[in-house]
Amino acid sequence: MQFQVQQDNKNFLAKLSGRIDTASSPELRLNAAKIPDDADALIFDLKDVPYISSSGLRELLICAKRFKDKFKIINVTQEVFDIFETTGFDQILNVELIKHDSESKLDELIHFNFKKFLAKSVYESGYRKILFDAIDSYTWQEIEQCSHVIADDLSKLGIHKGSHVGILGANSANWVLTFFALQKLGAIAVLLNFNLNASELSMFMKISDTDYLCIGEAVEKNIALEGVKTYSFAKDINYKSRIGEYDAIKDKYQHDFEADDPAVVIFTSGSSGRPKGVLLSYFNLMNASVENTKRMNITESDRSCIIAPLFHIFGLVANLLSSLIVNSSVYFPENIRTDTILELISKHQCTIFHSVPAMLIALVNNKNFTPDKAASLRRTIISAAAATPAQIEMFQKNMPANHFMSAYGLSEMAPVSLTKADDSQDHILHTVGLPFGILEIKIRNIETNQDCDINQQGEILVQGSNLMLGYYKVPIDDQSIDAEGWLHTGDLGMIDADGYLRLSGRLKELIIRGGENITPIEVENAITLLSDIISEVKVVGVPSEFFGEEVCACITLKDGAKFDEKFIRSELAKHLSKFKIPSYFIVYNKLPVLGSGKIDLKGLKADAANKIKLLKSGGK
Repeated sequence: MQFQVQQDNKNFLAKLSGRIDTASSPELRLNAAKIPDDADALIFDLKDVPYISSSGLRELLICAKRFKDKFKIINVTQEVFDIFETTGFDQILNVELIKHDSESKLDELIHFNFKKFLAKSVYESGYRKILFDAIDSYTWQEIEQCSHVIADDLSKLGIHKGSHVGILGANSANWVLTFFALQKLGAIAVLLNFNLNASELSMFMKISDTDYLCIGEAVEKNIALEGVKTYSFAKDINYKSRIGEYDAIKDKYQHDFEADDPAVVIFTSGSSGRPKGVLLSYFNLMNASVENTKRMNITESDRSCIIAPLFHIFGLVANLLSSLIVNSSVYFPENIRTDTILELISKHQCTIFHSVPAMLIALVNNKNFTPDKAASLRRTIISAAAATPAQIEMFQKNMPANHFMSAYGLSEMAPVSLTKADDSQDHILHTVGLPFGILEIKIRNIETNQDCDINQQGEILVQGSNLMLGYYKVPIDDQSIDAEGWLHTGDLGMIDADGYLRLSGRLKELIIRGGENITPIEVENAITLLSDIISEVKVVGVPSEFFGEEVCACITLKDGAKFDEKFIRSELAKHLSKFKIPSYFIVYNKLPVLGSGKIDLKGLKADAANKIKLLKSGGK
């Protein structure tokens, strides 16, 4: 601890920094003793004090005894004020919370774990309704009380700090209550896709050493797992009816956790190879959420319609946490059918909405869609999968009041980049925005392993404060973070002259046809220019005995459109070199997707290869 005194006549201002605990309290007493008893004022500035112990509080009490109403404590952080409040010293001493502007107040949150964040929200806005689903609504105080009741239930099951606990359920208020309950206990929340079948669920739980399972759906087929303790948080369970239990248990589970403690495991999509458990801390997630909120300029008056699954980083960070940290209310639709979503947005005049391109396409193509039903929306992030320029222009045309923002993020590090509110159309259509200031980014040549210059394509490497701890129990050689701390994303892109990130595609998706490198995104962009015919497209590489790989376009058609391959090829020839034009077109009713909303690339490639093989063999 440091004690620096400034004197103006007989007024003394002491700036304290560091922890005030058993070790530093004697030093505090010695320094305070040097202040003369006849001082007109003694002010302690605690802005840079992150923690104060019982010993420290006693020393402040001694100072107050000496100087009485001349003694004042200012610039106390919320974290330290919680200690004053818990001990009752906020009533004994003259204490003032630190005064922040909105941005620095957000920055303070990165040092909070979720438990402290919830306590802060209750203290500042306890009776504000913040969480809505199809069944009920909750104030911050009710979230605190209900999550505490759930925490008590889970503790009785044997869950404690460090326990790995799966959350398996669709978005709901009860999902959020269960998440906060686990944070109160210091357990690691393992976020699971509720669409997993029994064998997949067993694999994911084994990968993450998950021994407990909180279940939000009636998925009996999934819970017949030997040795697994389960807890139901089904949507129809009314935790408000148990608020009366809160007073008897409110003093339990008060132990604290560091902001850098591990808090969550989120799985990579598993679209190619075995999924990995991404281990994230409170600090990672709060950093990511704060930066996302700033860039989007979300405010307390906003209302977010959340459809992205909370088991995915996009749903948890960009949707839920980015709204809650600024006291912005969130709404969960009963289901993700487009009619239900449109009705919710219109009824509650939602202003914030995030989605993958496939859902936005479905929303606009809904037969009941009219621009006025989405007129309240002012910000929409497009992420988790790339949208083509033609698709974004279609979204803008149908929702003219809505500002669409292109984003890039990873389960391992979200967000990486996002366009701004005042960006040009070129930036919105062709980039995924400016990288966030909390991280570093560079482009590495995949052949020479040297750093790329401006506008040169290579693999995207990132590092920063929102970077994961690592993959859970994955061997060192398979960790994506290198010896210099850079995360190798496996994505291809470039930094343009304005400093914006432009994506080219996935390194593993790169199609090599007879020695020619073809990025699927370039072909997809050309195909979606045929917006009167094509609804969705995913370009994949399929095996070829002669070329090694050939280009295959998997497409869905607009309602009433007919597939004319000759016409499509002639149109593509205007935009693509001959070797980039797909050798095959396969028409689907619907492209397969993963729970995250991304296209199931692994499944699609296998299906396309089988269809082509059958076609070549003369089968049907």
